[in-house]
Amino acid sequence: MTTVSDQLDVLVEPQPSSARRTVPIWLALIAASLPMFMATLDNLVMTSALPVIQQNLQATVGQLQWFMNAYTLAFATLMLAAAGLGDRWGRRRVFLYGIALFTAASIASALSTTPAMLIAARAVQGVGAAAIMPLSLTLLAGAVPAAKRALAIGVWGGVSGLGVALGPVIGGAVVDGVSWQAIFWLNVPVALVAVPLALYALGESRGRRAPMDLLGVALAGAGVFLGVWAIVHGNDDGWTSAMVLGSLAASALALTGFVIHELRTPNPVMPMRLFRSRSFSVANVIGLAFTLGMFGAVFLLAQYLQIVMGYTPFQAGLRTLPWTAAPMVVAPIAGILAPRVGLRPLLVSGLTLQAASLVWMAMILEPGTSYGAMVPALAMAGIGMGLTFAPSATAVLIDMAEVDHATASSVNSTIREVGVALGVAVLTAVFLGKGGSLTPAGYADGLQPALLVGAASVVVAIVAALAMPSRKEQSV
Repeated sequence: MTTVSDQLDVLVEPQPSSARRTVPIWLALIAASLPMFMATLDNLVMTSALPVIQQNLQATVGQLQWFMNAYTLAFATLMLAAAGLGDRWGRRRVFLYGIALFTAASIASALSTTPAMLIAARAVQGVGAAAIMPLSLTLLAGAVPAAKRALAIGVWGGVSGLGVALGPVIGGAVVDGVSWQAIFWLNVPVALVAVPLALYALGESRGRRAPMDLLGVALAGAGVFLGVWAIVHGNDDGWTSAMVLGSLAASALALTGFVIHELRTPNPVMPMRLFRSRSFSVANVIGLAFTLGMFGAVFLLAQYLQIVMGYTPFQAGLRTLPWTAAPMVVAPIAGILAPRVGLRPLLVSGLTLQAASLVWMAMILEPGTSYGAMVPALAMAGIGMGLTFAPSATAVLIDMAEVDHATASSVNSTIREVGVALGVAVLTAVFLGKGGSLTPAGYADGLQPALLVGAASVVVAIVAALAMPSRKEQSV
């Protein structure tokens, strides 16, 4: 008897090259980007819903962080493994399995009745997203002629920005109009469209077939998880407590062991040779520092609009659009400009706008501040994000052989998701440590120092961007 698994294997089995269809570039772009949009949407779709979920599930502040970080940590730690599986089993095959798992976990999230259930379901959702995000860029790069690749990556970055933009808006609209559970049910119809589209428009491809570096995956995952756990629990348990210090020490040991192991193993999950490329190395420093500062700020500001300003979830989501929607417009433009002006000017300009915006908001946000006073800073942040997304994605692949595209993209996506998790943890720890609370009177007390820490992290990214090779040193 033919099982469902057997049927799926037949569906995703690579076709001979002679049988592959020639499809329009725009269709391949949609096929690669739609599942990625779904995965990026779920990074922030919960931000507008967190106050409602807190009340319905009686969640603590720490659990609110884990609703976000369970997803981002699973996402981050397994992307490299997913890319390796894609190289061995077929990138489109693993991409489709990721969509299926992501959708199943979305259903489980919607059915959760306790914080623990939701955290567990979000973690599984992150596992599915780990197979979607890096392979979407790899499949797109393989489907687009080299001459049009920078533009395609720019559009891909714009779609990623659209996921960021619509996350708070869609989450808020659905929570106001239906329920918080519905934000997860939305993924089901998207997946029903995405799977047949990917089967039609994306060809199968493979990379180097090497044994899976399970020890490397375990060491990286343990190091990141223990570090974030310690940061999340530092304020509650005490920064000098045995559990927090022990977790930080174990995290440092695991990450050190990971680097040593990757340098010695013949089949590393994160090949250190990739970091010989200056563009690749700089892009990853930027990815970590920029996402730490900006996405930690998004987490806090989305709740500020509800808790302090009194907006509903949907109203709050709409009011993030000057920030979150701008990348959708600016990122494709940056992708077009990159070959003409080079990556460095775009990155430095974009990151400078973002750091300045966080400082601006830190100075003006307090009880009684009007939303109108925030708009210029929000728009500045959004334009800066748009100038950063596409050039940084281009820098990741620009010096890489095609066979390394999946691994290089996975490394960068992993580092950026670690930045998201660290951003939520670090900025929330600063927020709570400075006396911030989830009340109108107490929120601003912790928000200002948290935003300034976020700005400092983006300044680190600016310094790194200055080391990006110039246009003369590198052909875009």
